[in-house]
Amino acid sequence: MAPFRWTYWFSRAFLTSGFMLWSLFWINLLGTVYGYQWYWKQLLYTTHEMNLGYLLPFVPDSPTASLFFTIFIWFLIRDRRRGGEAPSAPVGAWRGIVEVFALVTSFKYGIWAVAMIWAAAYQGDAPVWQDWMLTFSHLGMAAEALLYAALYRYRWISIVPVAAWVLLNEAVDYGMGVYPWLPEVLEDDLVSVALFTLGMSVISIGIAVAVRLWNRTGKRPAG
Repeated sequence: MAPFRWTYWFSRAFLTSGFMLWSLFWINLLGTVYGYQWYWKQLLYTTHEMNLGYLLPFVPDSPTASLFFTIFIWFLIRDRRRGGEAPSAPVGAWRGIVEVFALVTSFKYGIWAVAMIWAAAYQGDAPVWQDWMLTFSHLGMAAEALLYAALYRYRWISIVPVAAWVLLNEAVDYGMGVYPWLPEVLEDDLVSVALFTLGMSVISIGIAVAVRLWNRTGKRPAG
C-alpha cells in the first residue's frame, strides 16, 4: 500500500485533476448564483431607492469574485482538455485580467466577509447558521485563491487594471454609499470598516505582485 502523502493534496497533479477542477467549478458557480441572489434586494434598492443604477457593477462583491474564479477554473479545464500548456508561458490580456481579478478579489472578500461577521458577533450580534455557512464558504474563497498560486500565468500589466478597479470600488462603495449591507451593530463603525476594506485591497494587490514574482522565478511546488 502506497504511503499517504500530504504533499499530493497540494501538488499540481491533484490541483489540475478532473475531480478537483470540476468540483471547484460547480462549487464556485453555484456559490456565485447564491451570492447574486443574496445581493438582489440591495441591487433593487440601489436602482429604485437610491437612483444609482449605473453603479450596479460595484454592488455585488463576493459573487463577482467567485464568478471570476469560476472562469479561471474553466480556463484550467480547457487547458487540461487540450493536453496542458507550458506552465511558464504567459497568457493573453483577457485571461490575465481574469486570473488577477480571481486572485485579488477572492482573497480580499473571503477574508473581509469573515471579519465583518465576527466583528459583529464581538459587538453582540449573535451568529446564526447562515453566518457559519458564510464563514466557511468565504474562507474557502480565500484559500482556493492562494492554493492555485503556482498556476496563475498573468503578466505584470494585468495587475494594473485590476488594482485600479479594486481601489475604485472602494471609492464608490464608501463614497456613494453602495457598500455591502452590514450588520446593524457595525453601521456606526463605517469609517473603520472602510479603512479595513482599503487595507485588504492593498494586501490583496500585494499578494498578486508577490505571486507574479514567485512564479517568474520558476520555483513552483513539485508534482
